Amino acid sequence: MINPVFLRTFCTLVETKHFTKTAEQLFITQSAVSQHLRKLENLLDEPLIQKTEKGFVLTPTGEQTYQEAKKVVASLQAFKEKVTTDSEHVGVVKVMSPGSIGLRLYPQLLALQTQFPELIIHYQFAPNNSIVKALQQGDIDIGLVTEHANSSLMNFEEVAQEPLQLVLPSPIENLSLESLRQLGFINHPDGHHHANQLLKANFAEFTHIKDIKENGFSNQIGLILTPVSIGLGFTVLPQSAVASFAEPEKIHIHELTKPSMEPIYLVMQNKKHTAKRLLFVHNKIKTLLKN
Repeated sequence: MINPVFLRTFCTLVETKHFTKTAEQLFITQSAVSQHLRKLENLLDEPLIQKTEKGFVLTPTGEQTYQEAKKVVASLQAFKEKVTTDSEHVGVVKVMSPGSIGLRLYPQLLALQTQFPELIIHYQFAPNNSIVKALQQGDIDIGLVTEHANSSLMNFEEVAQEPLQLVLPSPIENLSLESLRQLGFINHPDGHHHANQLLKANFAEFTHIKDIKENGFSNQIGLILTPVSIGLGFTVLPQSAVASFAEPEKIHIHELTKPSMEPIYLVMQNKKHTAKRLLFVHNKIKTLLKN
């Protein structure tokens, strides 16, 4: 295999037409220039230059070698620039969040991609535990979760809070835990987490959502409230998920005595070096959620 360093030296020699100038331009010694030329000639088993009183001229093989070597050197330079250039606005960024956050965030990140077409956004909806696992395995770059996990490998930053809402099929006067038991629970990927948080704060006798019968489950954020709207049960969701439901007139948001705010954490792996595009999207997400 031909060493690309020899090709670069040869091309520079042809272009400068001088051994000393070649050495100065490449920051090597003149003897190294001669050595690179000799090794290249030995590999090709052909002379590449013919010395004259004024310097040298290329042999036919030397001329052909120069034409091909130029392409190789240019290609290697382009390769180096491509892999070492770290741009804020170029490359793929993989983001994962619960659906309620994604409903707010994904359209705004698409607007960002429209502004910077070479910044490619991959967005997935998933529950908290799946997001943390994906981050640990390096399958995604940025995660948004509502539960803090103890891990020295990841950095959790609280960037916002969102109210949780108790959603019923219709208003209930003097709502009690027994009323909710009779209704039944409509579960979703983060349903237990949300329900436990909100109901514990408001019902002294509440222990765990598992004690209330489950009347349905959906992992599609836009469909979780559909069984609620037809009277099959109640659920607990973040405010943004409730606000996105297509038929709000068919559900009732019950105001509890003690509001419950759900934290939103922005999570990335702890690394010494983080690509600029990841930091750019990370900071953009932080700004969008804080606003």
